Amino acid sequence: MIERGALRRAFEERYGRPARLFRAPGRVNLIGEHTDYNGGFVLPMAIDRETVVAAAPRADRTVRVRSLNRGEELAFDLDRPGEPRRGLWLDYVEGVARALESRGVRLGGADLLLLSDVPAGAGLSSSAALEVSAGLALASVSGRRVDPVELALAGQQAEHAYVGTLSGVMDQFVAALGREGHALLIDCRALAAEAIPLDTTNFVVAIADTHVRHELSASEYNRRRAECEEGVRLLSEHLPGVRELRDVSVEEFERFAACLPGTVRRRCRHVVGENARTLAAAAALRRGDLEEVGRLMRRSHESLRDDYEVSCAELDLLAETAWGVRGVLGSRMTGGGFGGSTVSLVPRDRLTEFERALTEEYQQRKGFTPTVYVSEAGGGAEEVISDE
Repeated sequence: MIERGALRRAFEERYGRPARLFRAPGRVNLIGEHTDYNGGFVLPMAIDRETVVAAAPRADRTVRVRSLNRGEELAFDLDRPGEPRRGLWLDYVEGVARALESRGVRLGGADLLLLSDVPAGAGLSSSAALEVSAGLALASVSGRRVDPVELALAGQQAEHAYVGTLSGVMDQFVAALGREGHALLIDCRALAAEAIPLDTTNFVVAIADTHVRHELSASEYNRRRAECEEGVRLLSEHLPGVRELRDVSVEEFERFAACLPGTVRRRCRHVVGENARTLAAAAALRRGDLEEVGRLMRRSHESLRDDYEVSCAELDLLAETAWGVRGVLGSRMTGGGFGGSTVSLVPRDRLTEFERALTEEYQQRKGFTPTVYVSEAGGGAEEVISDE
């Protein structure tokens, strides 16, 4: 838990004036992976880990940014665009500032002090938490109000233009619009979300971090996107009106799958099936059928492993171990893949057994220990009024 009062004091000591605080959460995706940039459906929730930004305006157009996590300070001039895709954490902050200005949000300079407890590289969207919290801070101390959807889109634009990853909008959307006690069923084409109650009275959402950082390179991520786009091009020859894989039903895909090359066919089979699984999981969640949600989570992991090929041995080991723990309803990799974390639905009274099983198996097979987090569904980006 971030000590927000300590962050305020650190800002005043460094910059000699008081600050306002802004936060945005990380997220875990229950189901719906690699569907967002295909115009499809996702079912994430905001977690109770966050990035907090202390901010105060400046008289000029310079933005100074210091990360307490990294112990580094960098700066940029809003009137002089920097070089994108430098591979620096500053790309996310400058990127969202440039994106907001391109959307008509005139910003002033600011001093920013950042602190985050969202683990980087764990598949929990630390980058989106940074983009959305920094974007909200910059707009607010400049006297500008930004619609949460516009804020999410600015974060996605930063990812595309300044970072070089052609991501979907899910991560930024849930960081901006998460709702306490709910998962969000997001229609990534319509940019609409339905808040679905997530009853964690008897079960917990458990996140297991592999501590493997198989870098999700822009080239791998963008290759999957290009393969999906090729599938759309080929399927549209048989299914007029298809613009994205979201427009293809499971039945239609099965009818025309043979027209696709093998790799493209597997990629598209995952996305089409994952959209159907996500809608089915949301329906099951509405009626309180967590067993069905868990079953769909397992099928999602198998598809990500076999058809989309974004899992890895460590993720497979944690998911498969979880499947064997008595009472666990479901488990799957979460996030972009190639490392990161799994998400599981675990009975509260089996949590200790679950943690022990994952730790023992992972230690024996991989030689080190995963970290297990339990999170309730939290709220989205906001100004922090209380330091509690």
